[in-house]
Formats: sequence, structure tokens, C-alpha cells
Amino acid sequence: MLLKKSPDIRSSEITDKKVYLRRREFIQAAALTTIGAAAGTFGAGEAAAQSWPRVKIPGQIKDSGWGKGEKPTSYQDITTYNNYYEFGTEKEEPAQNAGSLKTKPWTVKVDGLVAKPADYLFEDLIKPHQLEDRVYRHRCVERWSMVIPWVGIPLADVLKRVEPQSTAKFVEFTTLLDMRQMPGARRPVLDWPYVEGLRLDEAMHPLTILAVGLYGEYLPNQNGAPIRLVVPWKYGFKSIKSIVRIRLTDKQPMNSWQRSAPQEYGFYSNVNPERDHPRWSQERERRIGEFLMRPTLKFNGYGDQVASLYTGMDLKRFY
Repeated sequence: MLLKKSPDIRSSEITDKKVYLRRREFIQAAALTTIGAAAGTFGAGEAAAQSWPRVKIPGQIKDSGWGKGEKPTSYQDITTYNNYYEFGTEKEEPAQNAGSLKTKPWTVKVDGLVAKPADYLFEDLIKPHQLEDRVYRHRCVERWSMVIPWVGIPLADVLKRVEPQSTAKFVEFTTLLDMRQMPGARRPVLDWPYVEGLRLDEAMHPLTILAVGLYGEYLPNQNGAPIRLVVPWKYGFKSIKSIVRIRLTDKQPMNSWQRSAPQEYGFYSNVNPERDHPRWSQERERRIGEFLMRPTLKFNGYGDQVASLYTGMDLKRFY
């Protein structure tokens, strides 16, 4: 039974509280043309991140070429400013609470309309020789954004191995649900487990990846270890974390936020500055590490690659 109410979405999810409290500092820094240096720290959860074990991914990671010229957000900010409600609804709580998650061994069930359904061990699903870097812009519906240097493999490579049937049209993903390891899941913030979905052509698009690391290291738990989805032209909540099931189906899945608040969150969730959230504009965003807001780009700036997927669709209706 869903008990989510609008107060569960806190103002801190729109503009970080520490940014607001430091506004005078930022104004003074602007006068000295040093805004960027002054705005670089979002300290919540820093102690947890500093003690987090950082493990380098062995072997050669291919250079994908994506993100040349982009300045990545700092590792500290990426790992301490997170949405992962299974570990808490405040941005700093995942870094503080996710140490309880055990990521080895890890199995992903692949089933539904595929020729090769099975429970795949992480090591069998992710082939090291396929790993590559992908520096992607990441835009959250709460109007904040990052640039993240992911390490992963194209989701299409995994789907091709399991051989989708001709009737498959959608891919449904499910996050682990374990209340012993995930203290936030004990609260009825959402209808657990967390579920997301893509159209099959979106899932097969070359930009869509299964990420297992960032900054050349394995994912910290708070960032979705050991395996998560990354779809860079969609709002962040589409990029489901800690995946335990991938199911191919002929019916459009009902994702968790769509079930929770259908008037606010649709199935497609493409970054679209022309389609506002009911409670705030999506025309501008704040990049973590900066103070001033910037214009939001259609499809998060990946329109040249993905706009053809939605030819003829009303993207204000299919949001």
C-alpha cells in the first residue's frame, strides 16, 4: 500500500541546504570571480566517503570517446550526494548507510521473453574485456546535475547474449529489496521493490550502459553497486541501482515513481526543459560544484543521438 506524500520530497532535493546556507559566501566569491572554487564542496556524508574502500578495476578499460571536454564532478561529490531511498531520503544518508549492503556474490536473474533465461553471476554477466569509460552528463528531476565518468558495458551487449524474442518490446529492471541491509526500505516511501523500465529500442541504444564503476574504480554501494543502469538522456531516477532482475516483456512496465505519482513522473522521463514538473520548472539546473544555474538541454544534450527514437511523439504528453 502506497503511503507516499508530497512532504517526502524535501526542499533539500531541489536546492541543497548547504548551498542555501552558504549563499553569502557564494555572493562574496562572485565578487572575486571565484564562484567555482568556493562552490566545490557538498560536505554531507564526507566522513563516510573518506572511509569507503576504493577498489581499482583491474585490466584495460577502453576509451569510448564519450565526454571529451567535459569536466567530471569530483569523486567526493558523486559519492556523497545521492538519491538512493533504500538507504534514506536525505542526500547524505546513502553514503552513511549503504555500508551494510553485501555485493558479493551477486546474481542477476534474466528472464521473460528471451531465449536464454538464467540466473547470471555478476562475473558471467559483465565481461571485463567489454568495459569502457563513458563520461556522461547526469540530470536529476530535482534540478541538479553532475558529470560522471562511468565504467560499464553497453546494455545491448548483454541483451544480445540472452537473445530477445521477437515479441519483446520492453525491458523491466528490479532493484534488490532486503530490509536487513537497506534501512530506508523499512519505510513505505515507495512501493518496494524499486522497478524501472525502458522500451527495447531505448535499451539497445549505444548510449545505454550497465555501469559497474566510476573514476576507474568499482561502484561504491551508495552509487548502485555492483551493477546499475545509466541512461544519460533521461532523468536520474530511470538509472536504477543494484539490479537483481532484468525481464523482457511485451507490455510496458509500471515504474516505481510512475506508480507513486503518475501526475509527476511518466514512463519515458526524458530530460525536457519544455515540460515542467508540476511543482517546479525544468528549464534550468544547478551543476554540483557550481552556484549559478544553467539552461537545461533537451535530452540532456544527447538529442543528436536519441531524438530519432521519439519521432512523431508528443513529449509533453509522453513525459
